[in-house]
Amino acid sequence: MRGTIRRALITGASGQIGSELAPKLCELLGEENVVVSDIRRPQIGVSSAFENLDITRRDDVAKVVKKYDIDTVFNLAALLSVSGEKNPQLAWDVNVNGLHNVLEAAREHGLRVFHPSSIAAFGPETPRDRTPQDTVMRPRTMYGVTKVAGELLGNYYVHKYGLDVRGIRFPGVISNVAAPGGGTTDYAVEIFYEAVTKGKYTCFLKDDATLPMIYMPDCLKSIVDLMGADSERLVHHTDFNLAALSFSPKELSSEIRRHLPGFEIRYEPDYRQAIAESWPKSVDDSAARREWGWKPTFDLPSMVTDMLTVLGKRHKSGT
Repeated sequence: MRGTIRRALITGASGQIGSELAPKLCELLGEENVVVSDIRRPQIGVSSAFENLDITRRDDVAKVVKKYDIDTVFNLAALLSVSGEKNPQLAWDVNVNGLHNVLEAAREHGLRVFHPSSIAAFGPETPRDRTPQDTVMRPRTMYGVTKVAGELLGNYYVHKYGLDVRGIRFPGVISNVAAPGGGTTDYAVEIFYEAVTKGKYTCFLKDDATLPMIYMPDCLKSIVDLMGADSERLVHHTDFNLAALSFSPKELSSEIRRHLPGFEIRYEPDYRQAIAESWPKSVDDSAARREWGWKPTFDLPSMVTDMLTVLGKRHKSGT
């Protein structure tokens, strides 16, 4: 990856993925070659340059790109599903207009762009089991609408201007570092913190609400692998399905109970259940495996073991 990226800009570096991608890129590229940006300074423990950047301001995006001689942008600034439903106008402005500003800077300066999509891009008419790579996409959330628009916009810049724009339809991301960011899959992060600190959890989804998930180390691995892939091998660009884990709250709580036998869970489904029911239960990621060699590292038991080990040690130390 070092040979394909000289200097990177991360937008949305305070978010769940950005706050962990920044240290990873610093490790790979050197802190002097990574610029982090957001509308607030991220607490990520790196000494990289920071820019207070609102990607809805096109001139500001271009200024940062030129100031640091950026050649690759990881555009992670976004409003997620729950936040997007609370403020759909802002979600469109950040997720679509902001991306357009980044792509325009890329067009003007010859940049490479990574822009994540999501399983939220699918809708209730989409096949929910082993969702195909290329299928009907009619989401019913503003977040999903913006992700479909982002995929299409990125592909337009690939074919119209020859830009290198890449993206992954991420499932729910599970992290032991960053706090949940306003998504429907947040329960799969919250449950671990509650299990370790309180021994019980109230879930906002039904017990059988199976959704695709990914553990953060595999999430970061997928970004690095895709951005390091030979462009000649890529048939798809901005819309790769990605599979790692698929489980329900009941299955996850059962696995947690193997480590914490006294753990209790209650189910009080709310409006997020309807969102979950419009998303896939599992996805077919054969295109990612074929075109850039994707292969996850963690399964459900190893992910749960690692999460509880890390959070358990942190809880005991009081940090």
